[in-house]
Amino acid sequence: MENRAVDPDGVLAAAMRAVRPWTGATVLDLGCGTGFHLPVFADEAERVIGVEPHAGLAAAARRRVRDRPNVTVRVGVAQALPLPDASVDVVHVRWAYFFGPGCEPGLAELDRVVRRGGAIFIIDNDATRSTFGGWFRRSLPKYDPRKVERFWTRRGYTREPLMIRWSFQSRDDLAAVLRIEFPPDLADACLREHEGLEVDYAVNLWWRCP
Repeated sequence: MENRAVDPDGVLAAAMRAVRPWTGATVLDLGCGTGFHLPVFADEAERVIGVEPHAGLAAAARRRVRDRPNVTVRVGVAQALPLPDASVDVVHVRWAYFFGPGCEPGLAELDRVVRRGGAIFIIDNDATRSTFGGWFRRSLPKYDPRKVERFWTRRGYTREPLMIRWSFQSRDDLAAVLRIEFPPDLADACLREHEGLEVDYAVNLWWRCP
């Protein structure tokens, strides 16, 4: 099951557009998975490139955008992007850089491919607040949000804390996503503790204009 329940209100998209709109731009969706966000960018961008390390997910993304002539999906990794220098205006990276330290080679590649006047957007969990943030901390008790924040700040990224939400059609859908995100025991505990079909979800939008 995809994370299509995340951000039903478009909070992240609005925050990104306020920094750097992608109308008429070339957009890189790095770690695009099955391509859920590719059509969203394709509606406004001149060109969209999805890069995904897993061939099976990349194939699913290609099927999703087969009727979108301005979208290309390539198999590749963050630390060796299959793109020329200064070829991208907007980079979108969602749920790929949770831990900061260790992703320096990938960030160097982003600096290489982004044109002057472009923007890099990295969406990460905010483990300091929200229901989901509490679950995230329980799943990774050694995770240090302060260390992650220092990492991004030292590299010139600006943090915009945002609150989005998960919204589900049924408890079974919620349970299915929790069991993807967390170990079985924790997923079951979260399900028991949380009522309803919505989960408040804090994120950090890290952005930089090289």
